[in-house]
Amino acid sequence: MISALESILFAVGEEGLDISQISEIIDKDEEYVKKIIDDLDKKYSSEDSGIELKLLGNKYKLITKLKNSDYLKRLTDSVSNTLSKSALETLAIIAYNEPITRVQIDEIRGVNSSQMLRNLLSKGFIEDDGKSDLPGKPILYKTTNHFLDYFGLSTKDDLPKINIEDIEVLDDEDLFLSRYQEEGDDK
Repeated sequence: MISALESILFAVGEEGLDISQISEIIDKDEEYVKKIIDDLDKKYSSEDSGIELKLLGNKYKLITKLKNSDYLKRLTDSVSNTLSKSALETLAIIAYNEPITRVQIDEIRGVNSSQMLRNLLSKGFIEDDGKSDLPGKPILYKTTNHFLDYFGLSTKDDLPKINIEDIEVLDDEDLFLSRYQEEGDDK
């Protein structure tokens, strides 16, 4: 179960999980969960480990050890300033819908955007724009002046206009056929 807990906490990233969530996921009682949390914590307490298990608020998270922060800073400093397709997609969603929450971005993209948001924040393309009035008061994100400079825009009004009528929407059957129809098959 230690391996399962480690995988689960790695997958949820900075979101973390509380004991009741972990208990529900692994289908074990909370006392058992506390024991495997202690076992995992012992595993990471060794000097050889670069990560540790932390209880932040009421959620358990895997984080990097503070002693390695200089290396992580060098890593982020050395990462190329080019943007991946995923980063561009996320930036476009934010630019056209700002202010917007991570969950709203995830719903549009169909994947978790936590890591992408961290990368864009660290590169200065987006910033925190306060808290939403939605339950849980999630953070709102917006683009920055650096975003405008990078793309040669004076204001957000300079973004290309999107004409909804030009967007072809495929229904579920079209999506199935476009992905799975064999070449030369006219069915």
